[in-house]
Amino acid sequence: MTTDPETPSEPRPEAEAPQGHPREPGTEKLTIIQLLPNMLTVVAICAGLTAIKLGLQGSYTFAVQLILLAAVLDGMDGRLARALKSESGMGAELDSLADFLNFGVAPGLLLYTWALEDSRGFGWLAVLVFAVCAVVRLARFNVQRKSEDKSHDNAYFTGVPSPAGALLVMLPMFLSFALGSGPFLPDFVLALWMVAMGLLMISRIPTWSFKTTRIPRKNAKFFLVAVAFALAAAVSYAWITLVLFCIGYIGTVIVMLPRKPRIGTGD
Repeated sequence: MTTDPETPSEPRPEAEAPQGHPREPGTEKLTIIQLLPNMLTVVAICAGLTAIKLGLQGSYTFAVQLILLAAVLDGMDGRLARALKSESGMGAELDSLADFLNFGVAPGLLLYTWALEDSRGFGWLAVLVFAVCAVVRLARFNVQRKSEDKSHDNAYFTGVPSPAGALLVMLPMFLSFALGSGPFLPDFVLALWMVAMGLLMISRIPTWSFKTTRIPRKNAKFFLVAVAFALAAAVSYAWITLVLFCIGYIGTVIVMLPRKPRIGTGD
């Protein structure tokens, strides 16, 4: 019952009740399978909250892993809802709230407790800016989703999606974990990085949407091999792979700068 914010869908009409017996709102029954997308969203929320708790306790590696898990679940719940034909308005709103917690609040708090807690106030200001940018982005998407104007270009997002923004803002942590060291950048630089990633989320810069990418049939085998290689690298060298992924994503943002889609999509 969750819809993916990246591709809004029209609500499904309810089945008609038998003549003479109008169906009362909220009386329809749902199967456990139909509730599975919402269950994934709730699990993602629990992962984000637990990540915050672990960050406060100093378990940063596990906390980051939970945010990554929340990002995976965020990519699954909407697609599963569409496959099960169980999308709903409530699921869409629940998904937006989960995105704000997992990708707008948790990453900023992790960076703050990891490196910026002793800064002179500008560290917390950066956390606030990043969180506000995330919620503004999600609010902008909700407005676009409910509007009747569907003329946007689905090949691109407007600005960096919130899950990608969360990964990018944690890039200094990935680098630190890969090198086996603590925070190595000055606090002020980390704060500026967090603010910059927040501004990218609410920018009008077109960013690539993998959902509309098409792979030629003759190249499908090479794509599958590349996916297998990427998964093997992620298992064997998780932090280095994440660093390379973030750098590659930044490269796609730079490449897309000259493009001007009509109206972008949300998360």
